[in-house]
Amino acid sequence: MDVLDIVMNKDRVFPYYQPIISADKQEIIGYEVLERYEKDNGEVISLSSFLHDQNIPEEYRLEIEEHIQHQALTTYLKENRTDFLFLNVDANIIVSDGGEQFFENLTNYKEQGLSFKNIVLEIKEHEITGEISHLKHFIQYVQSTQIKVALDDVGKNTRNLDSIAFLEPDIIKVDLEFMEDHSFPSMFSDALHSLSMLSRKIGASLLFKRISEFNQLNYAWRHGARYYQGIYLGKPKPQFLDKMAFAETLRKDFHHFLQFEKKKIQAQLDLMNTLNQRLQEQLKDNKALDDIDKLTQNIASALEDITFRVYICNHEGFQQSGNAVKDEEGKWQYRAEERNRNWSWRPYFLENIIRMNYENRGILSDLYTDIHREERIRTYSFPVNEELYVFLDIPYSYLYEKDFLL
Repeated sequence: MDVLDIVMNKDRVFPYYQPIISADKQEIIGYEVLERYEKDNGEVISLSSFLHDQNIPEEYRLEIEEHIQHQALTTYLKENRTDFLFLNVDANIIVSDGGEQFFENLTNYKEQGLSFKNIVLEIKEHEITGEISHLKHFIQYVQSTQIKVALDDVGKNTRNLDSIAFLEPDIIKVDLEFMEDHSFPSMFSDALHSLSMLSRKIGASLLFKRISEFNQLNYAWRHGARYYQGIYLGKPKPQFLDKMAFAETLRKDFHHFLQFEKKKIQAQLDLMNTLNQRLQEQLKDNKALDDIDKLTQNIASALEDITFRVYICNHEGFQQSGNAVKDEEGKWQYRAEERNRNWSWRPYFLENIIRMNYENRGILSDLYTDIHREERIRTYSFPVNEELYVFLDIPYSYLYEKDFLL
């Protein structure tokens, strides 16, 4: 589209509204205002690329953005709505004058009855230029007016967690576009776990967008999303919808998710019970503790159908045995040179040691990437006594073969 065609034909520019649904009540809690343009042939197209093209003069983009927001806010007030209205803004333009023009415009609607509590400004974090401290001050000012701030497109080109923590948005929008090829990058999952923990600490809600299929909704559900957005649930439309429009679909999907998770947890508990019993059998003869290297090799041999690496550490994390490791041909090798390595630096090591002593049973770790094999594995740790603990590394191939263990 020619830029001037859009600017000269503002009567063809109008807003669409994409619903945002809450996980707790399964109801629509708000809408993102999206920019649309009707071509001569009646085709409706998005103006997102126009509004985010830095090569288009700033005044053109601002004129169209304000025109769309005017229509959306006018309709919102006319219908006496109280849900959230998410407005996309170019922070670089707004921050340049301290937000003076933007808030002057918005105040006009406030005088007509608009509550700032219902407005959310969406800022695309990867498009922000200039000093981040300037943006921080702007966000603080916005939040002081009771308007909320959503940091958009997190996960596409993500700033580091320190920057997100520094900005302290009210909502963090995670883009699931990367999953459109049905891939599930394990490293992104780990980063998302950190982001989820960060959001809890700063009091921000996670909103997952571009949910276009069942698997993506499941991914968002498993990673702590408070809000959902995407065509799987609701396509952008020129009008607002009944707030319970997607409740039945979500409840059915949630039921499926819960049933799957229950089976997975039960399978993991069954695996832990099996390992507990088999390890207790190996540790019946206390004389075996006199030779830790032999004990390690005996355990590896007895549980070779489950594990590919076995070693024993003390309560301070120092490895007391070598590594019993299964090679590529399936034969066991014993590497005594691994003795005296320390693993107390690993996350949750101390917590797991205390838990094993208290509960007198083993612990199965989450999935993580093994630094030597570069594959996703789990580790099972088990108390030999109050001083020694055996660790069994379980390969991905075994976990994959056993349903619900991933």
